[in-house]
Amino acid sequence: MTSSADVRDVRDPELPGRLLIVERDALIPLLRARSEADFGIVTAGCPEWTVRDVLAHCSAVLLRVVEGRLEKGAFSPESNARDIAERGDWTNAQVVDELERVMGEAGDAIARAGGRLDGAALGEWVHAGDVREALGEPGAYEGPGLAYALPLLARLSRERGLVPLHADVDELDEPLRLGDVSGVRTPGRFIGGAASLVRLYAGRSVSVAGAGEFELVGVEAGELNMFGG
Repeated sequence: MTSSADVRDVRDPELPGRLLIVERDALIPLLRARSEADFGIVTAGCPEWTVRDVLAHCSAVLLRVVEGRLEKGAFSPESNARDIAERGDWTNAQVVDELERVMGEAGDAIARAGGRLDGAALGEWVHAGDVREALGEPGAYEGPGLAYALPLLARLSRERGLVPLHADVDELDEPLRLGDVSGVRTPGRFIGGAASLVRLYAGRSVSVAGAGEFELVGVEAGELNMFGG
């Protein structure tokens, strides 16, 4: 992976959908090959949820996007809990089937939303990393979707006014610039692998085995958390 993922002023409306398609094609076969028991493993990224719960949540979020059911509170913790409970009597295969379908359908709706829903695609990709990590599969928070996730992460971090950061990412030839570009604050510096950078912005642990070494200077890890919590 050698292309730059620098911040762009112009939104690519198709990028979130491409991220979902690439992730779908990588994740769904992996899930279909796992045992029933594996769906009951608790995830570290969302310790209150099992693998199955995370997948049901992802599927429900994208279904809401596809169907335009985006009323106030649609993505609240209470709504998330109801969505998971509604799929409580489904088989694991049914959960995976729905997820496969909506990952292929949601891109058009996200593209039409003018950027308002772009974060949903990134969040889904991060949750796929949660699932991979829980299952002991390689590629958590990296893999084929990284080429789409990094520029999306950079743009969203800028739009949300996060602290500025210059990231020298192992997988990129050019620095990745994230967060506020007003110049009010001197940018922090990150040196390390893309998976570690994603973990920081997703609020995932960077101290677990296999997370990778990195250097972070001029900014606290908690200031980079894009999703809060």
